[in-house]
This record gives sequence, structure tokens and C-alpha cells, in this order.
Amino acid sequence: MKELRVLQIGLGAIGLEIAKLASKKSGLKILGASDLVKHVGEDLGAVLGCEVMGVKVVSDYREALKESKPDLILHATSSYLQDVYEQIVDCVKEGANVISTCEELSYPFYKHPDLAKNLDHIAKKNRVRILGTGINPGFLMDTLVIFLTAVCQEVEGIVVERVIDASHRRQAFQRKIGVALTEEEFTSKIEGKEISGHVGLEESIAMICDALGWRLQRIEAEQPKPILASKQVSSPYYTVPAGRVAGLEQTARGYVDREARITLLFKAYIGAEEYDHIHIRGTPEVNQMIKPAIQGDKATAAIVVNSIWPLLKTKPGLKTMRDLQPLSYK
Repeated sequence: MKELRVLQIGLGAIGLEIAKLASKKSGLKILGASDLVKHVGEDLGAVLGCEVMGVKVVSDYREALKESKPDLILHATSSYLQDVYEQIVDCVKEGANVISTCEELSYPFYKHPDLAKNLDHIAKKNRVRILGTGINPGFLMDTLVIFLTAVCQEVEGIVVERVIDASHRRQAFQRKIGVALTEEEFTSKIEGKEISGHVGLEESIAMICDALGWRLQRIEAEQPKPILASKQVSSPYYTVPAGRVAGLEQTARGYVDREARITLLFKAYIGAEEYDHIHIRGTPEVNQMIKPAIQGDKATAAIVVNSIWPLLKTKPGLKTMRDLQPLSYK
């Protein structure tokens, strides 16, 4: 098996988790790393807590691209496609395949059809592949759901609920869901887009509808709502008094034939009792409970790395998880 030359772009918590896992995999050799802020000038091996790798972290990903000449980019910088579009195009034009944790890239055809069309064209022109994936979106609330419908003769409706204890997640995630804010501060920051909540529910709904052949009429995504602490709760980063925000909840619904056929519910707050639940109303009915909920950061790194070889077996172009053979460990 040919050893793939790898460039890691983005060394936040998720990027580091991906790079750490990729560095242990046979068949992969990390030859470059880039981040705008963190660890610039440091050896990547030291950053990952392993032996010196001789790979210096640089701030300019274009510099890293030219120096490492990668076959594959592992990309973890932003949730929004418009923010990462130029980065991905630059990588593809250098002849590199791209796997990104950008949530909107997991199924960009619904919200960004023009960008998706352009990316597909550029990828095919340069004979490489682009994939957006992660635990959610990318697997838990879409790919796994689609896979479970295979046992159904008929599917009438789908409800997926993910509840996670935010106290176990990184500080940036807790800040993103408004932990420790007052209810008024939370509302103001959501309306001002200073905090975003979870990104990807709409992409998951659109992917499921596409897979099931359902004609999606519209998606109604509710504004994130605060979950207030009923008693004092804490994480390694915040102490949240009763009455302050412990986290948030979000709901999105996909309408088919004027009916909400797909409902996705996401809750993340300090002190939550964790679980992932997939309910498929159909023949037969499916109730899949995963308890506690799957750990998001480590699972995202696993999905990204375990997608590499299945992705490279596909034809060039912009791909989704639907285009890959079923993934597995190793």
C-alpha cells in the first residue's frame, strides 16, 4: 500500500485529535501542519505529545501545501462552508484530496448548491475527492439513520435525539453553547450570532431525504433555546449557578408531503444524562438507544481517519458519506 503524504490544516481540539490518530496509522505520513494561531513554530510531534516528527507548524497553509506536496489534507478549521471554501479550492488545485470537519460541507447541496457545484467541478478537474464528515453531522444523525432504515419495508417518519453532557467537552464548545450566561445574554448573543449553537441539523435532514428518495419541501430550524440550571452545576471551566444557562437545545424538522417526516433534536448542557436515540416509525419499527452518548471529539477523529481509504476508492468529485462503502475500524 502506498504511503500517503498528509497535511493537517487546523490544530484546535478536533484538529489535534485527528492528527494524533493519523500519526499512529500505518500508510499515513504527516509531512506538514498549519494553524493560524496555535503552536506556530513548534514541532508537531511535541505538540501531539509524541516523539519529534521534524514537522514545524506554520501559520500559512499555502506555505505548508507547497512544502509538503500532500496527497491528502485533513482539514479542521470552521463549521461554515463560505469560510473554508477558498482553503479547500487551494488544496484541490494542488492535487490533494480533502477530508474536512466543516459541518456545512457534510451535505452542502441544500444550503450552498452553487458552491457545491463548483467544488465538484474543481475536484473532478484535478482528479481528487472532497468529503465533509464527523460524528454529527456525518454519522450519528444521518449516515447511521440511513443505514438503520435498511431493515424497514416502509418508513413513515424519523426522530433522532442526541443529548450530551457538555461538562465533558472542550471549553470552546461550552462557550459556543452559552454556558454560564444569563438568559438575556444568551438570547442577545444568539441573535447577534456571537454564539452559534450546533451546526449541521439541516445538512443531516437533507442527506436523509436524499437517501430515502423523499422530496424535501422545506426545513424548519428553530433558534437555539437556553437550558437553565435548576441547581448549581459545574465543569472544569465554569461554575453555573441555578438560573443561569447550562447549555442549549435545538430542533429542526424536515417537511415531506406537508408533514414533518424527520425531526432532529440536539441538547447539550452541563449535567445532562447522555444518550443517542434513533426512532424510525415504519415496518418494522426501529428504536436504537446508545447510552451514554458517543464521545464527539474522539469519534469525529475516528470517522475522519477511517474515511480515508474508502474515500480514495471513489471516483473524483465532491462526495458525501452516502458515496462511501460502509466504514469500519481499520
